[in-house]
Order: sequence, then structure tokens, then C-alpha cells
Amino acid sequence: MHVVDHGGAADGPTVVLVHGLGGSHLNWDLFAPLLTPHARVLALDLPGFGRTEPGTRRATVEANVAVLDRFLREVAGTPVVLVGNSMGGMISVLTAAAAPHLVRALVLLDPAVPGPLRRPDPLVGLTFATYAVPGLGEYALRARRTRAGARTQVLDLLRLCGVDPATVPAPLVDRSVALLEERRDVLGMDRAFLAAARSLLRVLADPRRYRQAMAAVGVPVLLVHGDRDRLVPVANARDVAARNPRWRYVELPGVGHTPQLQVPDELAGVVLGWLADLPPVPAAG
Repeated sequence: MHVVDHGGAADGPTVVLVHGLGGSHLNWDLFAPLLTPHARVLALDLPGFGRTEPGTRRATVEANVAVLDRFLREVAGTPVVLVGNSMGGMISVLTAAAAPHLVRALVLLDPAVPGPLRRPDPLVGLTFATYAVPGLGEYALRARRTRAGARTQVLDLLRLCGVDPATVPAPLVDRSVALLEERRDVLGMDRAFLAAARSLLRVLADPRRYRQAMAAVGVPVLLVHGDRDRLVPVANARDVAARNPRWRYVELPGVGHTPQLQVPDELAGVVLGWLADLPPVPAAG
């Protein structure tokens, strides 16, 4: 499993960053350094994403909850502050609900959450409908690789997430392109992506257990959502915030699905201010 240890303050909390569907440790490169004066920061690549080759591992949401649980126990040291974006937010919620002793606090950045039934963004709806169909999803991923080079794929994904590629530092775009080009098990990566996407859709299709997990989270929760998110409409976040009044909800105007790439400084200010207000962890014994 590939992990980036950004280092940071030894006397601060350990923060674990969990990327979303199609993401990697690189999603955090602008945000993580802003936390290190106050915390130790780790960013992982889930199986089948980034530099973590899938091998024979499953990449469903449920399997990744088990992976994250083991990572927290065996690598990070606990309790941690979990920060999850998109699918990573869903995985973080389910982890915190199942193993509350591993998590000190939870930060959800535009997490994949259910909401009121509304017509989805046309492009997003078509894209995920394609991923959901066995055979068609596989064909679509192969066709995209054939039709578009790695750079085009990276830029298109940024735009889908509401990020203007021109505002992202060129070296970060270049590293993202290089990461896409250097993946060895391309077919395995495709299988992992589609397994994750399809399991995410199943969780959202019947969200009763997911809502129960959110209600069961006992640690402090900060929910941050951009009001221009095409992938997870802001109405979903508002609905979740209303159902969980103990959570703190912050809405970022003009921001899309990945605030850690679009407004890292503003986001760091929100997160660090909230963390500073948390009660201290009781001393052991």
C-alpha cells in the first residue's frame, strides 16, 4: 500500500487523508503542507488507485473500509483525525461508525452522501449510468484511454470536479499525468475503479444503513461542501447536515467537488480553526 508521510508537528494530532473515486495521494498536495505546522499528515492510496496496485484485492467501499481500519491500527496510530473527500468521505464515515475508538474527529469534504431525489447533472448522470452497466463500463474506460491521452484525462477530471486546470500548479498537473502513465496493471486499475464506483452507487441507492452509520458517529464531525459541486449536489450536504444537527456544517460559495485543490488555503483555515476548538484527548489511564 502506497502512503505519503508529509511529516508535521510531532505534538499535534495525526491526520489521515482519504481520496475519492479516481483520486490519489496527489489530490492532497496543495492542502497537506498547510496542516503540517499543526499535525502529522498521512495520505494513502486505496487499492487500485494512485500507486497502490490492486493485485487480487477487492476495491468496493466495504473492502476499503476494512483496508482503512487496518491502516489506522497498524500504521497511523490512533486515534486519528480522518479527512475524507467524495468516496473517501463515505469510507471515513463507515470506518468511524464501526470503530469509533480509532477516530478522534471526522472531516468530510464534499462526501458522497444521499440527498433529496433530484435530476442529476446530465454529464454526471450519464457517466455513472455507464459505469454501472457490466461490460459497458469496461468498454467506456478502454475507449477513453484510446481516445484521450493521460493529460487530457487529468484535465477533464479536474473540470468535472469544478476545478479550472489553469489554477492548478503546473508541476502538480505534470505529476498527475505521470502517475496515470506509469500505472502497470491498467486492467486491474479499471476493475478497481468500476468495483468502487458500482459499490458506491449501491450504497447510495438504498441509503438506510449509510444514514444509520452517519447517525451512529459519536466523534465531532465537520462537513464542508462546495455549493457548485456537480458530482454531489449541495442539496445532499444540506439534507445530511439537517439530519445530523451535532455536526458542524460549512458551505463554500463558488467551490466544486474538491475544495482541497480549488481553495486549499481557505479550507485549511476552516479545518484548523475547527480542530483547535476540539476538546483535548483524555490522557491514557
